[in-house]
Amino acid sequence: MKDMTFGTMIAVFEEIFGRTLFWVMVAVAALVTLAYLYVLIRDRRVSWKKFLWAQLSMPFGAVAAVIFVQTITRSGLRDIGGPVDVIVLFGVAAMGAVGIAILVYTAQSLLRPPAGR
Repeated sequence: MKDMTFGTMIAVFEEIFGRTLFWVMVAVAALVTLAYLYVLIRDRRVSWKKFLWAQLSMPFGAVAAVIFVQTITRSGLRDIGGPVDVIVLFGVAAMGAVGIAILVYTAQSLLRPPAGR
């Protein structure tokens, strides 16, 4: 891989996850992001109680993301070979944590809208 372009990264992710699973994950991420933006615009404020629950869910999302990627790639923690692998592992965990926090906050807001609405 001589150049790291957007198209190259798409091809790599399609190879890792499979074309169908990758695009399903992209679609789900887009839908959750749009729902999150809708909730933020609709409520015009952040509910700190919902935000706390979203933060408490973050460790579960981090662990789930790491397990998901290791299952899909048929690898394990014993396969970590160097610093780059650790950085990728932490990146996957961070994305899983943030993703589940956004999902939890959005789900709470859509299922229980603020009083007075």
